[in-house]
Amino acid sequence: MPASKKRPTPESLSLPLGGIDTHAHLDLPELQNDIRETLATAHETGLAYIGNVFLGPRSYTENRTLFDLYPNIFFILGMHPHNAQAVDEACLARIQNVLEHDERIKALGEIGLDYFRDHAPHNVQQKAFQAQLELAKDLDRPVVIHSRAAEEDTFAVLDQVGFDHRPLLWHCFGGGQELAAEILRRGWMISIPGTVTFSKAKDLHQAVQSIPLSRMVLETDCPFLTPEPYRSKRNEPAMVAFTARKVAALRDEDISQVWLQAGRNAQEFFGLG
Repeated sequence: MPASKKRPTPESLSLPLGGIDTHAHLDLPELQNDIRETLATAHETGLAYIGNVFLGPRSYTENRTLFDLYPNIFFILGMHPHNAQAVDEACLARIQNVLEHDERIKALGEIGLDYFRDHAPHNVQQKAFQAQLELAKDLDRPVVIHSRAAEEDTFAVLDQVGFDHRPLLWHCFGGGQELAAEILRRGWMISIPGTVTFSKAKDLHQAVQSIPLSRMVLETDCPFLTPEPYRSKRNEPAMVAFTARKVAALRDEDISQVWLQAGRNAQEFFGLG
């Protein structure tokens, strides 16, 4: 590749230590085999913490020990809507037990509705979502939600449980200003993924310009949704630096300001440090 077209590394952005990738799947096979190298690069890029999302109690039980040597990895645990059919009383009891006994679990998630893939019937997804929201409410825990092609029903379930102005993070936000305004009105936080770097994501670009920086965090959702200039390659936590760069450009703000403020927002939301 010619030197003029060589892609910058995330470390080359020279960001200060204090960033947080709020949503990663480091325990998936694509990443778990080189965790040490991945986390070393993340630290060199300026990441202070990374949130690892376990997609159910089984994943947690099998993979938790991968992070024994990395105290800056915090945990998020819940049943993804794709697996909603597995949410029963026994599953909920296992999640509750983990939340009550592992201090590294900082939120219940990612939970919600996904009508794009439709791996589970809508009514089953809604029931599983509601049950996990009620558990989070009973335990007074933050939630991280997944909503894809299901915004209307997502709001309906949240209203039914009474989640307005409770700690909620809207994971992988990809909507426009109207959806962002509704989320903000209800007192929730918004997480910006690497798709914000895509040139065709015009609605998301406009939304990012309108969301107060104090209500925004950053994420990779790695190994998925790799930002430019590495789109189509495997994603990893360090790549969140390019998301921060795009957010800063859209808002005409300093990248370090965006990086550190989003990090402080995440630290407060998850109760880190």
